[in-house]
Amino acid sequence: MSAVLVVNSGSSSLKYRLIDAESEEALASGLIERIGEPSGQIHHTGPHGDWEATQSIPDHTAAFRVMLDAFGSEGPSLDENPLAAVGHRVVHGGKRFFEPTIVTDLVEINIEDLSDLAPLHNPANLQGIRAARKAFPDVEQVAVFDTAFHQTLAPEAYTYAIDAALAERHRVRRYGFHGTSHKYVSGAAAEFLGRPLEDLKQIVLHLGNGASVCAIDAGRSVDTSMGMTPLEGLVMGTRSGDLDPAVLLHLARRAGLGIDDLDELLNRRSGLLGLSGHGDMRDVRQAAESGDAAARLALDTAVHRLKHYIGAYTALLGGLDVLTFTAGIGENDARLRAEVCAGLEVLGIRLDPARNRSGSHEARLISADDSRVAVLVVPTDEEREIARQSLQAVGAG
Repeated sequence: MSAVLVVNSGSSSLKYRLIDAESEEALASGLIERIGEPSGQIHHTGPHGDWEATQSIPDHTAAFRVMLDAFGSEGPSLDENPLAAVGHRVVHGGKRFFEPTIVTDLVEINIEDLSDLAPLHNPANLQGIRAARKAFPDVEQVAVFDTAFHQTLAPEAYTYAIDAALAERHRVRRYGFHGTSHKYVSGAAAEFLGRPLEDLKQIVLHLGNGASVCAIDAGRSVDTSMGMTPLEGLVMGTRSGDLDPAVLLHLARRAGLGIDDLDELLNRRSGLLGLSGHGDMRDVRQAAESGDAAARLALDTAVHRLKHYIGAYTALLGGLDVLTFTAGIGENDARLRAEVCAGLEVLGIRLDPARNRSGSHEARLISADDSRVAVLVVPTDEEREIARQSLQAVGAG
């Protein structure tokens, strides 16, 4: 039986999952953290349960050796589950990559060249790719790009209204992110409803510490809230989302903030954290319920922004069949789902309170029987989607 190893490489971490190529079941998973620090942390879950260890892991090549040792000692055996492909999550593919791509030396060069668009992600993703090519020299490596699903955006959806020549020279346009999740969830929603994907107008809300909205028509992304970077759009854990660009000019002139200061502000000290002092939605909720006015405002601002996008994207799609919540907050925060949907009856959205409160790790319907729009909660599974696309890329899917 063949398998796909899905890898998500961060600057100091390596997350992986071994997936059966036929059943799509997870055979094992793991997380290696604190790469490059004196004491690395290893967690592997296999057929014999959880296994943890601590040791020095100087770089990603060493992390792959540690992972292979874990498979060897804790299972499952890679000899009994030979790899059909290694699939890599790569955050930014620019406009060059619009489908899962077999990694070559030239592809590596292109991923590196795009690092200025995703300096926190692409270099780390590339470290994982290079380490995997060393560890598995006879196995095809496949890059699956977060931006690829959004390559179907029309020019009027991805174009920013600035000097066209300047924008072209510096690759300034909307790219969108979370594409692997949006693709998986929209397909899973259609399957759950027993309706053809091509017949549905959908909005998917990927709500985690990073969050985005995607308008999907017949399985194709037609607009999305994140832009050239993952900063634009919704109120996130530490990111501001949408902002008048003149705010940056004002802060530079009046507060004396430089480029690095502004970057730090918008990406790490804004969003829920900037408004309430808490970057985790659960902590914000608890503070709000304890009477913290700043936390209440943070929640209300996040909900307001979500309603804004749902209304805009319903108009853009020319109607709506399915609204789906996914990712950590979307899947688990029933109160946020209720707050977002409250008042959207004019769009045909009506929740069933009992269905919305029911806890489950499965896809489920949470809208009322008389709701014109099916409102769903669908757990995302980006690793499974990467495995599917990797198999397709190597001709085994």
